[in-house]
Amino acid sequence: MKSQLTTLCYIEENDSYLMLHRTVKANDENHDKWIGVGGHFEGTESPEECLLREVKEETGLTLNEWSFRGIVTFVSDDHPAEYMHLFTSSDFTGKICACDEGELEWVQKAKIPSLNLWEGDKIFLKLLAEGAPFFSLKLVYKNGQLIRRILDGKEICC
Repeated sequence: MKSQLTTLCYIEENDSYLMLHRTVKANDENHDKWIGVGGHFEGTESPEECLLREVKEETGLTLNEWSFRGIVTFVSDDHPAEYMHLFTSSDFTGKICACDEGELEWVQKAKIPSLNLWEGDKIFLKLLAEGAPFFSLKLVYKNGQLIRRILDGKEICC
């Protein structure tokens, strides 16, 4: 069973994020969604070790600096709870390579809300855009629909 600890990183350049359009993996809960890059912790990795490994594996890029922006707890009626460590970075080196999970594309931040995103992703992307300080966000899904949003321990509305 995979770790329920994950990382997700939004890599920034020229007012765009490097987005992954998940189109390749079979039985992918994120199929056809647009997300940042990241994945599951392995062994005894720290969040930062997982972040660096996953970004390198999925993009070919090496992060030089990054910001730990928040923890997102996903609760769903059909999957175990997931605890995602959310990062951003605009300091990287390397050349983007092909990704075996989908297509990587630089997307202008203003266009991201029009992509096929999870509803909860729109909330933390808005927090990132607003420069929110470190946050804890809990997102509860039922039948694939977002039914609860809890930011820093307080229920928030749509």
